Amino acid sequence: MRLIPMLAGLLLASPALAQNAPGAPAATPATGQRPAQPVANIIVEPVAMMIAAFDTDGDARVTRAEFDAGVTRSFASADRENSGSIGYIRYAEWALTWLGDRNALPGPFEVDTNGDNRITLDELRARFALLFTRFDADKDGVLIRSELVTIRTPQLQMERGQRRREDSQRPPQ
Repeated sequence: MRLIPMLAGLLLASPALAQNAPGAPAATPATGQRPAQPVANIIVEPVAMMIAAFDTDGDARVTRAEFDAGVTRSFASADRENSGSIGYIRYAEWALTWLGDRNALPGPFEVDTNGDNRITLDELRARFALLFTRFDADKDGVLIRSELVTIRTPQLQMERGQRRREDSQRPPQ
């Protein structure tokens, strides 16, 4: 029975212990509270979310076969007339459905490689093949979730911002 009062005491003391833990930021004198911890930003491109949805067997991995089938299935949903190509307006509808926004990348100009204002399945496959290659960090032909997300720490963001400022202050050569 002595265990319950002891656990209750520990739970009540835990916020104070956490504030004074080694490595924890010191409390500010004005508020007595710790400053917020820097949080890493986890970024997922819309196209990466789409690719993750191509995982048909639920193993949290997207094989090249699943990827190709997903691209084909998504294109078929936009090519309602079965004409073999879609225009830019239909592509925008496709992007809204599959990428979450009409203006998400890849945009129609990136995909329409021959510039005929129509996008074919082959053009979409070619553009997405480049994306598969870019995301497949370990080059094993399978995309896992960690390859589809980008984690940026505040320190990395500050370093990048500092480099940009330094680059912008350099005189042109």
